[in-house]
Amino acid sequence: MQDTYVHKGKRKILVNYLREKMGIADENVLTAINEVPRHLFLESIFEDFAYEDRAFPILARQTISHPSTVAEQTELLELKEKQKVLEIGTGSGYQTAVLVAMKALVYTVERQKDLHDFSQKKLRELHLRPKFQSFGDGFAGLPTFAPFDKILVTCGAEVLPTELLHQLKIGGTMVIPLGKTEEQTLTRFTKISEKEFEKEEFGAYKFVPMLNNTNH
Repeated sequence: MQDTYVHKGKRKILVNYLREKMGIADENVLTAINEVPRHLFLESIFEDFAYEDRAFPILARQTISHPSTVAEQTELLELKEKQKVLEIGTGSGYQTAVLVAMKALVYTVERQKDLHDFSQKKLRELHLRPKFQSFGDGFAGLPTFAPFDKILVTCGAEVLPTELLHQLKIGGTMVIPLGKTEEQTLTRFTKISEKEFEKEEFGAYKFVPMLNNTNH
């Protein structure tokens, strides 16, 4: 698949929708979504629908999130250029690509080997490579590279993974969907001190579950 003028035109329509209908105000987020060819992170049968605000199945019985969900999660990070971001759940690599396009230093972990291999290849092809890409258990994070300015969890956790909070800088933020498998609440934690966190909630979503260990 190529990235054609038709695809680019559909991306502009999507960006206008995210700005005007979904209330996304961070122009850096919108610029990145306008730059990243979402259709290349999907199977070709979904190409014509890639710029609709829909989730689609990807490898390993996982899904790629709605563009509006990607935009909102990214906006909640309040990300600045050159900040270190830990992403839990690389998936097909679309969210990773958006973060890289925003000039963040991205460290990303994926527990599904098929998805890890696919996203690594795709991100390399598009020259949107993260700083570090790992096949491993997201619950463990990447303590070797901690602390991080931001942490983004792209799967729903029933229980708050406290190990990830330890890997945040003071003043840093983590965005994570929290709750049972049927529905999660998009939640942001800001680290005030080593033992103090501010918690904010931003509505109900449905994410694939966050699972322990790796899956070959």
